[in-house]
Amino acid sequence: MKKRKISTRSVERLSIYRRALLHGRNEFGPSVYSHQLAHACQLTAAQVRRDLMAIGYSGNPNSGYDVKRLLTSLAAFLDSQEVRAVAIVGMGYLGRAIAAFLTNRSHKIRLAAAFDVDLDKIGLTFSDVHCYSVRQMAEVLAERHIDIGIITVPAEQAQHAAEQLVAAGVTGILNFAPIVLRLHERIYVENIDMTVSLEKVAFFARPTGRPKRASKSSPPRH
Repeated sequence: MKKRKISTRSVERLSIYRRALLHGRNEFGPSVYSHQLAHACQLTAAQVRRDLMAIGYSGNPNSGYDVKRLLTSLAAFLDSQEVRAVAIVGMGYLGRAIAAFLTNRSHKIRLAAAFDVDLDKIGLTFSDVHCYSVRQMAEVLAERHIDIGIITVPAEQAQHAAEQLVAAGVTGILNFAPIVLRLHERIYVENIDMTVSLEKVAFFARPTGRPKRASKSSPPRH
């Protein structure tokens, strides 16, 4: 399938549609309507239709979308023909948790290497992935054809780690460090700042509608 110009938000939603279809096969059956998929993803039916039309897939007004064919179309658009190799830089608690999460998660994305500066971690295996010294990064990334990096190092180390990845041929980075990376515009960076996200949740989770305190000028109740 020829790739069309599409926004990052649309790509994100297409991935969400696929996950909803895979998890809700028993609920949807062989076909699904746009309003059903929209409800499962907390979106609007119009948005679902626009996104699917953007990748050249349209349903039948009477029977909806054929789930099997829709999944095939989503895979053709979202996935590479070859398996994409990924490396994690920083094997602290977060790096190890991500490595465990990625194990057998996708048949198109494979965690191929991990890197750290800690001598106690270098040479060990985490979730079946060998941890190398960051000094070996260029060699290992080239040897394993890795072009996606995940950064889980502290903020003060993140920019240097990103520059090392890019110099070794990485073109996409998932950044968990709480810092804005300064890289060439050709490098796609997705920032996941958990502190900002948590602060946003805390803000919107504030109790509302609390009863107002009685004014001092209000007459006493009898």
